[in-house]
Amino acid sequence: MEESAFEQIAPQLREKALGTSLKYGADNMQAEDIAQDVMVRLWQIRHDLGRYRSLEAVAAQAAKHLLFNLRRREGTLPLQEDTATATATAYSPEDQFEESENEAWLQQRLKSLPDTQYLILHMRQVENKSGKEIAATLGIAETSVRTLLAKARKALLEDIRKRDTR
Repeated sequence: MEESAFEQIAPQLREKALGTSLKYGADNMQAEDIAQDVMVRLWQIRHDLGRYRSLEAVAAQAAKHLLFNLRRREGTLPLQEDTATATATAYSPEDQFEESENEAWLQQRLKSLPDTQYLILHMRQVENKSGKEIAATLGIAETSVRTLLAKARKALLEDIRKRDTR
């Protein structure tokens, strides 16, 4: 699919992803995040989208899967957790060592993010602020908050994938 064709259909796909997220129980902020993630993923595979009969169905299915994955991850440790709590759940000295190594690696990656991305990620994940609250606090548009949050998450995900392939 060419870039111009994707740009024409993108608003409909985003609305479908947003609607699906809301239908399956996401709050407005989660639905916006999911819709944004769906659009990023569709953009990344835009050259292969011609093989699908219904792009709206693809967007809806992707949104549903992302929401279910989000629901599964709920209740996990936040980005900055007391390390004593995190290591207390480990079973062996090897597990404790691996957990502390993972924590140190994550903290190092978080600190390497650009300041604005780190701040927005921290406000969203640790302080549980909404995109609207973050935008008001920082004096920027909500769309900028969503974009910077997505960039920070994407950078961390790429680093995690690189680390896992070693």
